Amino acid sequence: MEIMMKVGALVVDPVSKMPVLILKDTESDQILPIWIGLYEANAIALTLEGIVTPRPMTHDLLKNFLDQTNIKVDKVVINDVRDNTYYAVIYCHQHDISYLIDSRPSDAIALALRTNSPIYVEEEVIKLSQTPEAGQSPEESERLRKLLESLKPEDFGKYKM
Repeated sequence: MEIMMKVGALVVDPVSKMPVLILKDTESDQILPIWIGLYEANAIALTLEGIVTPRPMTHDLLKNFLDQTNIKVDKVVINDVRDNTYYAVIYCHQHDISYLIDSRPSDAIALALRTNSPIYVEEEVIKLSQTPEAGQSPEESERLRKLLESLKPEDFGKYKM
């Protein structure tokens, strides 16, 4: 089953100094943190802040290409997590032809934000993300717990980086 999510926040992990994209269930308090790269965080942040760059960035270019070829993004789905790596699929269509495009979640979300497409996460992915990974140290688990607990309700819906 797919759970509709929205971008709740974009924060920086105080230890690793890497951006963390926080997805929030639209129906509950359930969240999914995904550590992403700096460039992807910037692409997401630009859209969240409504900043238009003088020249198209990569995700803007992709959106322009899709618009020009009449391909519509129906939704993006984070559909798997393996070895702490998340996977996503972009669902698109052009006329009567459907396409499934493999993607990194951060790129899929950056595109979804630009095309106003819904973001979903497979329920199993959320369950797996809540289970400590084999080999994950207690310190890493505790660090993640503290980061997530430090988020306040007002953090959701804001870009913080």
